[in-house]
Amino acid sequence: MNNNPNSIIIEIRAGAGGLEASIFSDDLFNMYFKYAQSQNWGVKIIEPGVMEIKSPEAYKKLKQEAGVHRVQRVPATEKSGRIHTSTSSVSILPVYPESEMEIKPEDLEITFSRSGGKGGQNVNKVETAVRILHKPTGLVVRSESERSQQRNREEALRILKAKLMRAKEEAQVGSVAELRREQIGSQARSEKIRTYNFMQDRITDHRVNKSWHNIEKILGGNLNPIVSAFVTRNV
Repeated sequence: MNNNPNSIIIEIRAGAGGLEASIFSDDLFNMYFKYAQSQNWGVKIIEPGVMEIKSPEAYKKLKQEAGVHRVQRVPATEKSGRIHTSTSSVSILPVYPESEMEIKPEDLEITFSRSGGKGGQNVNKVETAVRILHKPTGLVVRSESERSQQRNREEALRILKAKLMRAKEEAQVGSVAELRREQIGSQARSEKIRTYNFMQDRITDHRVNKSWHNIEKILGGNLNPIVSAFVTRNV
């Protein structure tokens, strides 16, 4: 496709490691959220673990983040001081200008539920959250960021189209699961693109064999050193 993506969807899921993997997923989510803010990009949380970053520059700068991220540290809940190794998967989905892709209504299974928002807002009292299952591929998309059921339905359909378009570009229209495996593998500890070693205060990207220090600053949103290393290599 010749058009540049208008935005990207970042989806982060916990892999191996139980609770620590979930905590690490939250750390990564906050890192990308704060980085987007530092770049003055628009950012919206679609559901827990999923956000949209709105900028024509986002895909170029963050596409290399897709894959399995591994963390090595002593969790705050670890009383014996043992080092834990956990993983989280990051999926980067480019969202292109509105495509002409048509989805047959009979291919969709749409269900509604209450949003997971905090407090007693309207989103909790009515079924505004939308879940769409694309039957031919088994792909599921959910949206709960909007306050109306219709808006969440439109948002979920837009993301679904983007995911199907990406699969088509990869010549894998019939196997979305294969596309996801290409990006995130099995989420096993041995399948990783990057390691966050807290004991040595070092982040290592195994694809470019390069390391950076000051993990807390990077997780705080200062991704520029890592982004620059990939942009200059045209990865």
